[in-house]
Amino acid sequence: MNDSIMPIPLNFSLDDWQTIMKKPLPQREGYKKEENNLTFGHVAARMLGTHLSEDQYLEELYDAIHSEEVKAHLLNEELDKSIDPARFQSIQRILMIHQEERLSVNRFLAFLDGERLIPQTQNRRVYFHLRNALMTYLQTFEAKHAQGMADSGFRRAIVDMVKWLWNHLDPWLNQNDFIHETPQVIWYGDASESESYFLYYLILVGCDVLIFHPEGKDILQSIDEDQKVSKVLQYPSKGELQPFPKTRPVRKSTVAYRASQEIDKVMHSDGSMLYKPWQFRNYDPVSVTLKTTYDELFILIKEKSFIRPNFEVSDKKVHIPALFAKVQGISKNRKQYWDRIQTVTDMDNALTVRRFPFTKEINANLLFHYRNALNSDGILEPEQIIHSNWWKYKELPSGLQLGIASAVSRYCAKPRIKPLPHEKLEQLQLFLFAQAMAIPEDVSKLLQRFDYAQDVPKLILYNTEKNGKMSRCDAALIALLNEIGIDIVIFNPPGQNDIELYMNEKYFDTHWLEEVSFEEEFKEASVFKKIIKKIF
Repeated sequence: MNDSIMPIPLNFSLDDWQTIMKKPLPQREGYKKEENNLTFGHVAARMLGTHLSEDQYLEELYDAIHSEEVKAHLLNEELDKSIDPARFQSIQRILMIHQEERLSVNRFLAFLDGERLIPQTQNRRVYFHLRNALMTYLQTFEAKHAQGMADSGFRRAIVDMVKWLWNHLDPWLNQNDFIHETPQVIWYGDASESESYFLYYLILVGCDVLIFHPEGKDILQSIDEDQKVSKVLQYPSKGELQPFPKTRPVRKSTVAYRASQEIDKVMHSDGSMLYKPWQFRNYDPVSVTLKTTYDELFILIKEKSFIRPNFEVSDKKVHIPALFAKVQGISKNRKQYWDRIQTVTDMDNALTVRRFPFTKEINANLLFHYRNALNSDGILEPEQIIHSNWWKYKELPSGLQLGIASAVSRYCAKPRIKPLPHEKLEQLQLFLFAQAMAIPEDVSKLLQRFDYAQDVPKLILYNTEKNGKMSRCDAALIALLNEIGIDIVIFNPPGQNDIELYMNEKYFDTHWLEEVSFEEEFKEASVFKKIIKKIF
């Protein structure tokens, strides 16, 4: 039987979607009812970002759910995850057969039909329409996954599909005449794969479906990248994902305030190069280690982050051009050598290390904490880390906590520290994880002063081999700080190995100077010299 119900996505803008949703199907553009066929227009879009005015955006969200004329379900909060035991047993039987026989889409659909897992509406046209939409759903899932319906995520997706078909779509269809009024759905924020596929199915059926995400994440990107069934509409700005408004915003912005906010967002957008203090405090810092010459090192180290090459802000991440270099030996021109060191170490945001080791080794067994924070891909989940009771840095600003946790996740996932003989990957990752839980207080203060678009904090290490030995724990902290975007410069007048013992040299620049010196004690700049530098 051919599909006799044909939903057509309507064209609309950010300004008129509510007007369309208020209209019953017969009053919408494209509505055509014949003896055996029904064509109607519906609203389907991914609404990414926010208005320039946050209040306006929150009002729009609130009104979409509480308007008397728009009867939309806030599905992300209403989602009923229970399932009837009999239906659960039915879908499990089908999945067992599928595991043994690798069912085709048609056969899988036939089994769903046979177990009566597709809602049995009184209107047979509607029933066959639901069935055909489910076939498209299965075909899309198969096409989007390398292993098709043998993918590990299919079992979860189809079980969720069955439960939500009956928990939501079935009662919606029984409450309303689908021929005159389509169910209306609002989704706000993130979604799992099975949730995204259920939304996709509702769009195929012809429901009005609007997906809002203030951060600009497109949860249907991987399913409907060509925007065949739903369009993408971009708001002029982006914001943080906050809880859906329970009440209508009561604070009203003045005209002048709204104008100033709009000017501010235009002038200080991610790509504007005009950045406010702490504009990116809730972004994730990601290091882009620059490769430089010896002379460039001392030029760039004075520059603000956003002035340096390869600085970029995108997808809530700040890509920070960072320096990581080791200076071996000492210049014949001793004055120039010490002038450069003193210029760097005297900077306000510089921390100088002259005794080694400068970190403590953590011997606690954190295996349980480590494994508990892993996601399904075996990668540390930053959100899980910062919300754990063992997280050491809860007093730090929330954005910085997430930035540190994200860096910990990255530097554990792809370790740059050399493994010990017979040390397995997980043992190395556990070592790095443990050391990341013991950031020294002076380093913590350095991170707290880091405004990602502005002056880059610096860790300057002066190692003569007479002032102690750099440890593996020191190297682990150095690797973590480089991951966050801190500038790191190691001066080693004797020209001996220290960081190289623990880290491959491809991760940092090495600059060899003309001579080596075994008796070169660190020289502080004179008080007079410091005063002169501050004046000029």
